[in-house]
Amino acid sequence: MNSGAPVKSFAVADHTVGADASPFVVAEISGNHGGDIGKAFALIEAAAESGANAVKFQTYEPQTITIRNDGPAFVVQTDLWKGQSLYDLYEKAQTPFAWHDQLFAKAESVGIAAFSAPFDPSAVDLLEALKCPLYKIASCELVDIPLIEKVAATGKPMIMSTGMASFDEIDEAIACARGAGAQELAILHCISGYPSTHADANLATMVALRERFGCIVGLSDHSPGSTIATAAVALGAKVIEKHICLERGDGSVDSDFSLSPSEFKNLVQDCRNAHAALGQVVNGATTAEQDSLRFRRSLFVVANMAKGEAFTEENLRSIRPSGGLHTRNYADLMGQKAACDIRAGTALAWDMVDKNGCET
Repeated sequence: MNSGAPVKSFAVADHTVGADASPFVVAEISGNHGGDIGKAFALIEAAAESGANAVKFQTYEPQTITIRNDGPAFVVQTDLWKGQSLYDLYEKAQTPFAWHDQLFAKAESVGIAAFSAPFDPSAVDLLEALKCPLYKIASCELVDIPLIEKVAATGKPMIMSTGMASFDEIDEAIACARGAGAQELAILHCISGYPSTHADANLATMVALRERFGCIVGLSDHSPGSTIATAAVALGAKVIEKHICLERGDGSVDSDFSLSPSEFKNLVQDCRNAHAALGQVVNGATTAEQDSLRFRRSLFVVANMAKGEAFTEENLRSIRPSGGLHTRNYADLMGQKAACDIRAGTALAWDMVDKNGCET
């Protein structure tokens, strides 16, 4: 398959993803609407008010993602949903297909981009009919080659999460996407723990993904707070995805590892600040430092000196402020003679040093 050269940036609505742009922050609604479309609308509004760039849904029906079965393989054994069958969990968490046109319309009305993670071909077809501008492949679906091919064939930008995946699996998924037509691609480092801890983050992996695959990289974050996301931006993350809820602990399916609206607003600002702090390589004083240049060390006469008197440690020192000779000349000036009377507090200049002094 011909993968082509990696694309370093792409556009979603009026936002640039990648290059030198500030991080593309995605508010993941998931099932935190609790089956209430009014709550889903409120989450979209909260995401827009937080300053997020986009809101993301998950598009599936329980029968398209699993089957109804209570066997051990179909029951969650750990994390927040321990003891629940996959079918029951996804039935509770689904965002009904019938809502999607209203959700996309709501997002447009409040000025925030909207996209989704499809989980089967019918979901892709639905989202294509709604002119979905961007697609997400969830971590568990990174090994679903037919689904990746279906999404890539739309020609839309793709974001793929890499939770649990080996580098070989990521390589296969990227090659599949590019071979099927995807040119605009980002991959997200992800820890598929719900919630995950700060110690689990392993952000060095995100850096390794960028170096190995040459893609735009980012983070899908399930850890508490905004610390890990902010650190990821400092390490080069161009996409940050985080779950949003109306109130943590409200019983919605993902609320325990989601952020409330005020917390999400802080996350957005933290990520923007981290990106701004990266700045550019500076060689010398910045504009903000210009006034502070006055307080650099230089050579000052610190005791009254008569013409012909020798410079010593008692009458010549390296002190603040600037204005005197450079401190590199201090050792050579020791023992040289004053060319004139010099008052204490005078910035030393070469014309104050006897012409036999050592000028460098």
